[in-house]
Amino acid sequence: MNEKLDALTDATLLGLPVPDLALAVAAALAAYLAMRLVLRYVIGRTRQLAQRTSNHVDDMVVEVLGSTNRVFLLLAAVLVGVGMLDLTERWNQRVGQLWFIALALQTGLWFTKAISLGLRRYEARHSSSGMTQVSASAVLLSWSLRTLLWAVVLLAVLSNLGVNITAFVASLGVGGIAIALAVQNILGDLFASLSIAVDKPFEVGDAIGIGDLSGTVQHIGLKTTRLRSLTGEQIVISNTDLLKQIVKNYRRMEERRIAFKFGMSYRSDPEKLEAIPGIVKRLIESRPKLRLDRVHFQAFGESSLDFEVVYFVTTPDYGLYMDEQQRLNLQMMREFDALGVEFAIPTRGVYVMSDGGNPAEAAERNDRVEEAPRAQRAAKQH
Repeated sequence: MNEKLDALTDATLLGLPVPDLALAVAAALAAYLAMRLVLRYVIGRTRQLAQRTSNHVDDMVVEVLGSTNRVFLLLAAVLVGVGMLDLTERWNQRVGQLWFIALALQTGLWFTKAISLGLRRYEARHSSSGMTQVSASAVLLSWSLRTLLWAVVLLAVLSNLGVNITAFVASLGVGGIAIALAVQNILGDLFASLSIAVDKPFEVGDAIGIGDLSGTVQHIGLKTTRLRSLTGEQIVISNTDLLKQIVKNYRRMEERRIAFKFGMSYRSDPEKLEAIPGIVKRLIESRPKLRLDRVHFQAFGESSLDFEVVYFVTTPDYGLYMDEQQRLNLQMMREFDALGVEFAIPTRGVYVMSDGGNPAEAAERNDRVEEAPRAQRAAKQH
C-alpha cells in the first residue's frame, strides 16, 4: 500500500507531479465556486439597494454585474489553479498575460453592456414624448463609444503581449487624418449630429426658429435635420449649418413677454390721460393668466401721445396670448370711450399763409381744415 502511495506521489503528468496537479484542480474548483457565490451575493445585495432608491445607477450596476461571462469565471478559476503549480519563469509570464487578457475582455464586455443600457434608457425616455424610433445620432454615439472602447482594449492587450504599438498608433493617426481631410464635410455633419444628441438643444416635435426660418422638427438625421414650416413645406438644413446659427426653441418657453404701444389724441385732457395707466393695469391684473410688468406714458409722438404696456402671459400658448390680447384691446376701447378719450389717428397738418395775409385769418382757416375730417368721422358714427 505504501509502495502504491509512493508511486502515486512520485508520478508525473506533463512533467508535473500528480499531487500538485490534483491540488491545482481542487483550487480551481474552489475558486470557481467561490467566485460564483460572491458574485451572486453582490448582485443580490445591490438589487436590494436598488429597490430602495430612485436613481438608475444602481439598477445599471446590477445588470452589468449580471452580464458577467461564465467563461471568464471558468478561465479565472483555471488560472488560479495553474498559479498553484511550480512553473518556469516563462510559463508564469504567460499566465500573467492570460490574466490581463481575461480581465481586459471582461471589462470590455461590462462597458459594452453599460453602453447598451444607456442607449436603451435614451430610447425609453424619448419614446414617452412621442418619438417612435431611436435617433440616428444616438446610434452613432453608441457605435462610436463601442469602437473606441474595443480599440483601447485591443491596444492594451497587444501592448501586454509585447507588441510595439507606437508605430501602429502613429500609422492609425496619420491614416485617420488623411481620411478626415477627405470627408471633413461629412464628418462635420456627423459630429454636429452627435452634438445635438448629447447636448439636446432641441428634439423631435419641438417648434424652433433659425434666423428667418421657423418650423417643427420632424427628423434629426446623421447629416441633416428636417423641419416642417408653418406654411407647410419641408425645410432641410445640414446639422453643421444649423449649429452655427442661433436656435430659438419655442417649446421650452416657460412664459411669453408681450410689449405693445397705443397712441391717444393730442386733444385729450391731461387729467383723463393720467387715468389711463390705472385702467390698463386693472384690466390686465383681472386676468389670472396675465402678469403686469409696467404701463407708462412713454413719449410725444408725431401725431399721438404714446403709451407703452409690458405684461407676461404665464404660459407659452400662442393661442391663449392672442385671445387675451384681443380681449384686452376690446376692453380698452370700451373703457377709453367711457372715459371720453379717443385713440389718435395718424394726421399731418399743412399750414398755408399767403403773402400779405392776416395771420389770425390763416390760423382760423387752418382750424376749419382740421375740423372737417373730424366732423365727417362723427357723421359716419351717427
